[in-house]
Amino acid sequence: MALDLTKEKGIPLDQQRFTWPDLVRTPLSKLDDDAFTRVRVILMNGIENESWLFQHQFARCNADLRKELARVRRVEQHQQTLVNWLLPPDQSALETTIAYEQVAVEVTATVAEHEPDPYMKQVYRFGLLEDFDHLYRYSALLDRLEGKDPNVILQSYTDIMPGRPTWVEHRHPDDDIRAHYDRKKAHPLTKIHALLILAAEQQTRNFYATVGNIYADPIARQLYAEISSIEEQHVTQYESLQDPHEPWLEKWLLHEATEVYCYFSCMHQEGNTRIKQIWEQMLAYELGHLNYVMELFKKVEKRDPFEVLPKSLPQPLDFASHRDYVREVLEKEVDLRAQGTQFVPKEKEPQDGPSATYRNYMNSKGSPSETVAAGYRWMPGTELIARAQALRAQELGVH
Repeated sequence: MALDLTKEKGIPLDQQRFTWPDLVRTPLSKLDDDAFTRVRVILMNGIENESWLFQHQFARCNADLRKELARVRRVEQHQQTLVNWLLPPDQSALETTIAYEQVAVEVTATVAEHEPDPYMKQVYRFGLLEDFDHLYRYSALLDRLEGKDPNVILQSYTDIMPGRPTWVEHRHPDDDIRAHYDRKKAHPLTKIHALLILAAEQQTRNFYATVGNIYADPIARQLYAEISSIEEQHVTQYESLQDPHEPWLEKWLLHEATEVYCYFSCMHQEGNTRIKQIWEQMLAYELGHLNYVMELFKKVEKRDPFEVLPKSLPQPLDFASHRDYVREVLEKEVDLRAQGTQFVPKEKEPQDGPSATYRNYMNSKGSPSETVAAGYRWMPGTELIARAQALRAQELGVH
């Protein structure tokens, strides 16, 4: 199933309207909705946030298009609110954190599987194993701090086990810069993938940097500080994949195409009829934005937008469990380390190099991610339940 961008016009920008009840819909159910409905909500919140942020940066550098940017950006603001407010109020910040990491694992996995560029695939696989480990660390924290089973959120789609250990992920900034794609040669899907993964990781960094200070437990505060730092590294990694020579309007065109592609993917796979109708509406709005920017591109750049965009979008993102793929990557690549723009086996990482020096100092007074997961191994239920069952069995054995 493809989407023909030469024919689909969506809803024109000047017809896109919201009332306050339009923005605040009935949220999804933490327990009754499928986990991938929540994955889609979190992903699209990140996509909308990135679009909003990009358009503000663009406006600060371009006086001529400020009105056009403001018109689109106001709708993006309202779309982001509508989407983010779909998350349930009975979901704790730590449970939402577990959901954010599920997004990082499953969406990065599907992007890595379908990315046409071999180097880009490697970058996504490298980041995937780090987010996979973050899920394990936060799962231990959820069990020990709130006495909750993380699988209530994950619904058995995503494994809870160590990845590349978080304590070794700390790198010198120079080792987080990657080689960028060539805007004149790269496949359009490569450009879309780079944007959507950047958006997902950026919102994760922002969320952790915002909620990490709400905890009284010192290890919880330190763990959020530690993983927020890694997410900053991931934002650096993924934004460096973009060609810095792309004109601003070309980047805007790609942002709108990415939003269209992601909403199209959400609509295609959503099982909740009420939420699917929202994805359909947002897709129609984003097609309107895309066509609006395409006209600006023709007028200002004097170029055909299909020099940048594909005439039809590829198959939708695969919102599904990627357990086998993640385990295969884990087995083969867990010991890779970043050195400059490349990835090398850990034995080839210089032990007196900038990343090792940086990492050793950061961890010189202990590692929160190691402390929180010491002795932790996920099992159905929680550690408290397991201990109670063990004590009960011991009592029965005694008597």
